[in-house]
Amino acid sequence: MDFLDIHTHKSAQRKGVASIQSLSLTSDIFLAMPKTKPISIGLHPWYASLEKLDIQLKYLSVLAKQPNVRLIGECGLDKLKGENLENQTIILETQVALAEQLNKPLILHCVKAFAELIELKERLQVKVPMIIHGFNKNEALGKQLIAKGFLLSFGTSILKENSGASKLLESCDDFFLETDDAGTPIEEIYEMAANLKKCSVDELKALIFANWKNLNLI
Repeated sequence: MDFLDIHTHKSAQRKGVASIQSLSLTSDIFLAMPKTKPISIGLHPWYASLEKLDIQLKYLSVLAKQPNVRLIGECGLDKLKGENLENQTIILETQVALAEQLNKPLILHCVKAFAELIELKERLQVKVPMIIHGFNKNEALGKQLIAKGFLLSFGTSILKENSGASKLLESCDDFFLETDDAGTPIEEIYEMAANLKKCSVDELKALIFANWKNLNLI
């Protein structure tokens, strides 16, 4: 069974690794979108703009229908970078609506806006899975997000001893693993996660692929 890397910005495919490459419509890379390799595509809050939303959403709505587009995003909210939060919220809401229309999960970027993200999920009564990528905050926030119906994806943060992410992973089963833009191999992240879960790497692979299958993505 392969390692599943649910979120990476690297294009190279490696033997034994099933990776979901994240592409942003707000960069030139979407012009050469792969037709078969599993990808996610969305309007990243760092680069998306309300001024260009109509044309970007028009392109996104067409491209997101490709069968190899497995998730919508990364999209989300970021109080430190990008347009103001009000504009980012409008941009995110359009992508949530598209994900609901296509019945595809969302992969989310969130910086210092978790309360707003929870409010959006509840207000819109989002039905598709919402996965927060690269979770690296404290255990209490992670548990709150899980209780609100979010799924979490962990990356290199679990390699830090006694981090909130590593503590949360010990008691969490519905999660994913990722490399994002880190140089750390996905195998190393799986090894640490298996150690934290006190299981074998193969057992962890089976758990994560079961979580993936539960999203109706296989």
